[in-house]
Amino acid sequence: MTRNVVVIGGVALGTKAACRLKRLSPETHVVLLDRDDKISYGGCGIPYYVSGDVAEAEALQSTAFHMVRDAEFFRKIKGFTVHTRTEATRIDRVNKVVHAVNGDGETLTFPYDTLVIGTGSRPRNLNIPGQDLGGIYSVASLHDAIRIKSTISAGEVHKAVIVGGGFIGLEMAEAFSDMWGIETTVVELADQIMPGQVSQPLARMAMKSMEEKDVAFRLGERVLRFEGDGRVERVVTDKETLDADLVILAVGIVANAEIAREAGLDVGPTSGIVVNRKMETSDPDIYAGGDCAEVRHLVSGQPFYLPLGSMANRQGRIIANNIAGGKTEIEDPAGSFVVKLFDKSLSGVGLTVDSARKAGFDALSVRMCQMDRAHFYPEKDFLFLELVVERETRRILGVQGFGPYGDFLVGRINTVAAIMKYKPVVHDLSTLEYAYSPPFSAAMDIMNALGNIADNVLDGRLNPLSDDGFQALWDQDSDSLFFLDCREAADAEELLAKYPGRWHNIPQGELKQRIAEVPRDKEIVLVCNSGMRSYEAQLNLREMGIDNTRSVEGGMKMLATWGADI
Repeated sequence: MTRNVVVIGGVALGTKAACRLKRLSPETHVVLLDRDDKISYGGCGIPYYVSGDVAEAEALQSTAFHMVRDAEFFRKIKGFTVHTRTEATRIDRVNKVVHAVNGDGETLTFPYDTLVIGTGSRPRNLNIPGQDLGGIYSVASLHDAIRIKSTISAGEVHKAVIVGGGFIGLEMAEAFSDMWGIETTVVELADQIMPGQVSQPLARMAMKSMEEKDVAFRLGERVLRFEGDGRVERVVTDKETLDADLVILAVGIVANAEIAREAGLDVGPTSGIVVNRKMETSDPDIYAGGDCAEVRHLVSGQPFYLPLGSMANRQGRIIANNIAGGKTEIEDPAGSFVVKLFDKSLSGVGLTVDSARKAGFDALSVRMCQMDRAHFYPEKDFLFLELVVERETRRILGVQGFGPYGDFLVGRINTVAAIMKYKPVVHDLSTLEYAYSPPFSAAMDIMNALGNIADNVLDGRLNPLSDDGFQALWDQDSDSLFFLDCREAADAEELLAKYPGRWHNIPQGELKQRIAEVPRDKEIVLVCNSGMRSYEAQLNLREMGIDNTRSVEGGMKMLATWGADI
């Protein structure tokens, strides 16, 4: 007897599950419903279509061999039926029927033996006065992308305001400023961009690099209303009024789980549908995945919402395997991410130190910077990394980084992501094997060095001082502090001239000979270019009986990138 499988939702999860199922079980009758007329597109590519990096909207809906993934494509090539402009309105679990209505207002019913819910997500509604004015957009669908680009292409936009400093907000800011030269301002309610994803120092590095590309930021500001005559002209916050020809609302998304909740399926605290590792809902005949589903975080074990196309595709495959008779489970995600910011990128996996502490871990973080290739190789750049570990067990809880756009940073993060399910400890990172050649890495890979730094901190050999911690001490202007530059004299000249009597220089290699110049009754703040020589200096001073020292993490390079005020 032929089984009927109904799939609700036709972007990533739904189409992946349907295609995989037809490969595994060609005899299964599969029907897919989607309320939109555009399906199976790469929503994560929308900012790059708006920027012009992707020339045509149709490319986001096309296969690698340039076939458009529309209803006819799935019927002819994949062997299942797609009903576009058809919205599922109710799930009758008793009779196993999905009720729907199409674009012509016709009511339809679709019986199922197994149901897959991939209803996705929708933009969070701010309920701000004036948000219905023309020129205000969310980035929720391919239609939104086409409208935004059409407005910009018509030459109607000179000033844009983006509400939200997360993934989409920053990607859209790059698209507007870089490719179109639009005066762009990002308004973020939190006190940093990418809140919850990276620490404040890394966020500040990323923001500073974007400011250098003419993107303006307003942190800690709440949007009160939008004003204009038919179209948006102004954005009013609790601190100022910003002129705007176009506004992007990028304040996050919420799961479209209402149809599941109304059917009596379990919905979790993130408002996503609760599923197990087989992607089964609380009804074993109903599966769910993608942006409408809730998962468990690999590290914290807590409910987690991860609306990524990559996750949806992996889940869709698992669902199809299990409908076809398999017993496949998906690993809990650790939340790996990467975002391109002009010529830089932010990437990470696992927990930040703040989120780790909120999850109940006794966590600390260490930061560092190092060149991405051998120091003698002519083409190289600095990467900035932060490692989060649990003190007692030394378990790695997360790692985040900022550096040049390219494969190096995200490749290193992906390596750690791959081992997170094994609960790696600091020693595992210190000894992790990487392919080495000077054009590709340093002999002591940056991730190995990061593990070594954490090992030194946990064992008490290194007493670090964070970049923001340095700023706090510098701002004190206290006689009880002694700022000691451990670089060579030529490197320290500028600050010695700028702060005579306050900034001091003894190269690390001369410390033992010049120990009499180091006060024993003050706290010594040690700094070099990247943190290595200041660590060596700390060990030298400890050997000579001076232990009241702090070594600045990442040195002058991190302070400059972070934007320290010295």
